[in-house]
Amino acid sequence: MHLTKERFGGLLFLLLSLAYGYHATQIPGYPGDEYEPFTASTLPYALAGVGALLSLILMASPGGERLQKESGNWRLVFAFLILMLVYGVALTWLGFLVATTLFLIAGIRLMGEPSLAFACKVSVPFTLIFWALLTKGLNVYLEPGRLFTQLLG
Repeated sequence: MHLTKERFGGLLFLLLSLAYGYHATQIPGYPGDEYEPFTASTLPYALAGVGALLSLILMASPGGERLQKESGNWRLVFAFLILMLVYGVALTWLGFLVATTLFLIAGIRLMGEPSLAFACKVSVPFTLIFWALLTKGLNVYLEPGRLFTQLLG
């Protein structure tokens, strides 16, 4: 049995699913949840189980292209990883609207779009529509950010 791209991807997805399943056990339950058919951890458990099952099927499947060194733009990959880390910190301090807008603008520019105006025209409406869907449609509370909370409070 040789290592293929599919098996390696299945292995990575299995590890991700197992880690997600472990973190699903850390979701606190409310009193009386033991009598409910669905709780806050039901969907994460199901997703972790389905992900692990699908990754095992992928790892057991025959054939595939042998794993070899890929050429690619690794600088761009690491730039996006750093951008995602910065977004995680910015989300806490700047809030969803500002951090997501800046994240999308930076991501669009990283992908090679030279026009800042175009990046703004895409990211601002997308962020506002997504914010409205989450807050107004699904009634999800999105924290405004520590910076704005401290300025107003």
